[in-house]
Amino acid sequence: MNIGTLSAKGWVVIPQKLRERYRLKKGDKVHFVDYGEVVAIVPVSKEPLKEAAGALKGESSLLRVLLQSRKEDADRGK
Repeated sequence: MNIGTLSAKGWVVIPQKLRERYRLKKGDKVHFVDYGEVVAIVPVSKEPLKEAAGALKGESSLLRVLLQSRKEDADRGK
């Protein structure tokens, strides 16, 4: 289990194994996400567009489906 201790100033040290696993280095930014009873620390992506590219790959292109739907609406006069 990875446990850290909160300092008087509110600082928490992220355990070394997790820093290595997520390649966190001095100066890296993190988000604190409040899920009610749980707080998550999420690394801020350095290149969000590059990292998200292809994340929604599937058999059909969402853009292609949207464009086709808009064309059909236009053909019907909507």
